[in-house]
Amino acid sequence: MKPFLVAAFVLSAAGAGAQDADLSAARDLYASAAYDDALTLLNRLRSADHPASQSRAIEQYRAFCLLALGRSADAEQAIEAVVAAEPSFQPGESDASPRIRSAFTSVRRRMLPSIIQARYAQAKASFDRKEFAAAADGFAQVLTAIGDPDVAAEAKQPPLSDLRMLAGGFQELAAKAAAPPPPPPAPVVAPAPQPPVPVAPRIYTGGEVNVVAPVVVNQALPPFPGQVVIPRSGKVEVVIDESGAIETAIITTSVTPAYDAMVLAATRAWRYKPATANGVAVKFRKTVQITIKLAG
Repeated sequence: MKPFLVAAFVLSAAGAGAQDADLSAARDLYASAAYDDALTLLNRLRSADHPASQSRAIEQYRAFCLLALGRSADAEQAIEAVVAAEPSFQPGESDASPRIRSAFTSVRRRMLPSIIQARYAQAKASFDRKEFAAAADGFAQVLTAIGDPDVAAEAKQPPLSDLRMLAGGFQELAAKAAAPPPPPPAPVVAPAPQPPVPVAPRIYTGGEVNVVAPVVVNQALPPFPGQVVIPRSGKVEVVIDESGAIETAIITTSVTPAYDAMVLAATRAWRYKPATANGVAVKFRKTVQITIKLAG
């Protein structure tokens, strides 16, 4: 920080501290009934720069001193400055005598209707500019002021009775408009489409309408190994695919375990003109009879 900025900051802080001390001293002088001395100090403070909260306190104690000194007209002007700066202020019973409180009440009853109308106009202007947060706060202040006991009688009749209704409606609208919009709904994510379940081709058996059974091209059985002592028979069930080749083969009636294996191996070379359904090649289940005869 530059030296002259540091110096300015220190002087400002020192000035604020001095003003607080002077205001406290003025209060003490008022409490000790040194009204002229307190008023002199307060008038000096009034001409200096100070925060808004101190301004109200200065005018408040000026009014107290002026009333104590019998300067009613000057006191009324000081009270007007307090009410204009802070319309809701009313000295408490522990802070002021009934005479002072009555003086404040009289000024407030006279000033508050005009202040309320001016505050309503300011809030409505903010609303028209779409400054909804400021408007909502302004209308709330108007409603609070209309509910003040010092204007209870005036609040029951126009224009304050009309302003109460209007301020209530606009305050609700402004508060809703000032509220942040609700978050957008989460996007609905559609489930990923499931791949279609493959449908196994139908296997025909020859009992269906418009189905032509396969025609044998090669269905040779292997020779039975060894000597045939007794006749034997068996069955092998095959599924013939759309190209006429054997897709699956299974022994349903066994001849012998060794010969069954030979038959299953032989089916891999079997070929057919494929079966058709309405002229289209299809799969077909067929049972082949196996017969082993005695040698003639």
